Amino acid sequence: MQRKLYTARLERKECISESAQCYHFDFAIDELDSFPFSPGQFVSTVAPDSNGKQQTRAYSIASAPRANHFDLCVNRVEGGFFSNHLADLSDLPPGGAVSLHGPHGHFVLKEPLTDSIFIATGTGIAPMRGFTQFLFPEDGPDRSGGKEIWLVYGTRHETELYYHDEFEALAARKPNFHYLATLSRATDKWTGLRGYVQEHVARIVEKRAARLGQKLPLEPVPAGTPATELNFDIYAYICGLNNMVSGVREKLAGYGWHRKQIIFERYD
Repeated sequence: MQRKLYTARLERKECISESAQCYHFDFAIDELDSFPFSPGQFVSTVAPDSNGKQQTRAYSIASAPRANHFDLCVNRVEGGFFSNHLADLSDLPPGGAVSLHGPHGHFVLKEPLTDSIFIATGTGIAPMRGFTQFLFPEDGPDRSGGKEIWLVYGTRHETELYYHDEFEALAARKPNFHYLATLSRATDKWTGLRGYVQEHVARIVEKRAARLGQKLPLEPVPAGTPATELNFDIYAYICGLNNMVSGVREKLAGYGWHRKQIIFERYD
């Protein structure tokens, strides 16, 4: 079945990290009054390359639904057709357009919402920004239901913490949202957390278990339990490169977490 293609017009483009060559894009689909999607889903952009070959690239949506708009967060990749096509003003100036289809994907929040740990590196922050905008909208009712929400975001350098000020402001505004930014190659000037995301996720899990009187590792879920009866009190949502995703999954499995508590999306 042929997928419906939309034309997305670029309203705004901003380089949010010179060192990482990361760009934020705000698109509008003029043919639609609204572009509904679930936070965490992705769109697939489509364009012909210089040889006339059709290229497709999937990008997580970096925002919650808002009318007919959506945001993307894209790193320029050396030799990468689509990232350069989007980033270069000569190819895509404000007012320019790209073709896309979607939304797609199952990297979405579980219902009913529980305490949740969002874990990201690099542009894996894109769907997490969608989650947080949906749960804590600035111009609408809080959808978090008072659940504890942690965002653990790891990069190498401070200049690669995309949307850092936005998440810090949200943490200051919402007491049940906890933002943990950690750097693996921090300079002496960095006063925040250091190390890899796995270490900080482990501390969250251990402190929460102690507070709730839970013993780790957790008791295993009996084999054969129907999926409809798997009701957990916390989930982890992980997005980034394979090594990080695998490391966090292994760490959580060591605490006795069930595999269905761990929702993930890999970029490689």
